[in-house]
Amino acid sequence: MAFIQEYGLFLAKIATLVAAAVVVVALAARARGGRGEREGLRVRRLNDRYDEMRRRIEHQAERGGRLRRRLARAGKRRNRSRRAGEGEARLPRVFVLDFDGDIRASAVDSLREEVSAVLKSARSDDEVLLRLESGGGTVPSYGLAASQLARLREKDIRVTVCVDRIAASGGYLMAAVADHIVAAPFAVVGSIGVVAQLPNLHRLLKRHDIDFELHTAGEHKRTLTVFGRNTEAGREKFREELDAVHGLFKEHIARYRPQLAVDQVATGEYWLGTRARELGLVDAVGTSDDLLLERAERMELVELHWERHEPLTRRLSLVLESALARLR
Repeated sequence: MAFIQEYGLFLAKIATLVAAAVVVVALAARARGGRGEREGLRVRRLNDRYDEMRRRIEHQAERGGRLRRRLARAGKRRNRSRRAGEGEARLPRVFVLDFDGDIRASAVDSLREEVSAVLKSARSDDEVLLRLESGGGTVPSYGLAASQLARLREKDIRVTVCVDRIAASGGYLMAAVADHIVAAPFAVVGSIGVVAQLPNLHRLLKRHDIDFELHTAGEHKRTLTVFGRNTEAGREKFREELDAVHGLFKEHIARYRPQLAVDQVATGEYWLGTRARELGLVDAVGTSDDLLLERAERMELVELHWERHEPLTRRLSLVLESALARLR
């Protein structure tokens, strides 16, 4: 009876999550209903945004000569940079991308399109600035995301990754590809390790006289199982596979950051931005906002975002997956 009650409570929680996810997706679908369902690249010039901020401040500041003079000097520097580039086709550009990672790194679908767009138009003096936020997830998905950034490196396009909050595990796998990594003082960085966990219900099923059969072809086709009886040999093989992935993770880090003492930091631990800088995990401490303001003085900032139309079932699964992740 206790088992049935616990199972019923579990189903009630799942049903609540599904209902909440349906509501969220429905509201999102209604909100975007008027904008159309087509995929495509959205481009926004961020310099205009900063210029508009400056104009509003100057207009509103009735008193503040010092501020106006500072803004005027910044405007003159920007204008000189623009005039210096008038003889060329255009100013150097910073392509600004965003990656908000979930467990499956689903944002990689947009990232690959954005990277392809950059490769079609970038020059050797251009730069890609990626604002990255991820606590990691599945190895194949984040490996693919890191490979997208490697495409830029292979074409000699400078890549800067900014970590304002977190780049851990798979997130750091991506960040390590960059030429330059900047992290906020209290951003979480690192977690160079591999983890896998699964429940085993074999004893529970046995207690209730429920049989479970698993048939495989191949000695290591299934090392551990949720419902069957796990063996020590299976556990050992599973740990061996985890160690192999961890080894590849460390090789990846060493390839792109050879100055880093990989064995010292590849313990699965994480560090805050300031300490991560001391260890060599990142190159500088700061925020993406500071970098963009600095680049805006001498470069054209172009924000790219590939908008995708996700089917309702896909959006529902992502919302539900995110909700379940928060429960863990």
